[in-house]
This record gives sequence, structure tokens and C-alpha cells, in this order.
Amino acid sequence: MIEIERKFLVNSDAFKAEANTHYIIKQGFLNSDKARTVRVRLKNDKGYLTVKGKSSANGLSRFEWETEISKLEAEALLKLCEPGIIDKTRFEVTKHGHIFEIDVFYGENEGLIMAEVELNSESETFLKPEWLGKEVTGDIRYYNSMLSKRPFKEWE
Repeated sequence: MIEIERKFLVNSDAFKAEANTHYIIKQGFLNSDKARTVRVRLKNDKGYLTVKGKSSANGLSRFEWETEISKLEAEALLKLCEPGIIDKTRFEVTKHGHIFEIDVFYGENEGLIMAEVELNSESETFLKPEWLGKEVTGDIRYYNSMLSKRPFKEWE
């Protein structure tokens, strides 16, 4: 139940031509404490409840537990979330033996496009697609729980 991932900004929309699938995500946080976050997510017509622990010092890994819930349960829980619901489209691209999840944000986070790649170990290497830009792993501003509190449009 340990999630190991690296995050990157995306420097072009070339990933869209390589996407295997995409879906709409709406998510909120019942708790956004640094030590633990509790997220409610509606992904197309399925709901999910996720608990994440505190990130490691380098931001690469943390505890993650997730379970599927009904669409109705997710919709009800989203109404209880802290202010700052996240709206995005997620594209999945399989490239060089890894799955890259690219999020295109809307609303208050419009203009932000970010990719994540999950790894089996912190030292695992991978080939970077040409559309991957600057690495932002460990930069808490890019955590969805932080984007819900201080959206991308408010940065500068």
C-alpha cells in the first residue's frame, strides 16, 4: 500500500495523440492535513474513497489506501468536502513500459497540465516522453490537496 510516483509538468499536448483512454475526474478532500489526506473522487460514473499518508522527505512515496464506492456515495461525500473541488480530465499513456497519467485541470486550476508515473521502487529508472517537462516531485504546491486550497490561477 505504498505509492511511489514522480510528477512532472507537461510542455505540449502531444500526449493526447498517444493516449489509450481518458476520463473526467471531480474530486474533493474530506481532510487535507499534511499527515493524512482523505479524498473523494468521482471518475466518470464510479466513486472512490482514498486515504493517503504523509509523503517521504523526497516526496517520492507515501501510504495509499483506496476503495471503490458508488456514484451516489461519492456525490454525497463531495458535498461534505473542504472548499476547492478539483475538476480535471485524466489521459493515460502507455509508453516505454510505464503508464503516464496526465491531468488537464479546469476551473481555478486552468492552465495546469501535470503528469505522474508510478514506479515499483524509488530508484527505478524510466524513459521520459518528449512532452514531459520540469519535474515537480516533492513540491507540495502541486499536490491536489494543495491545489484545492491555493489554486494554480492564484500563483503569481
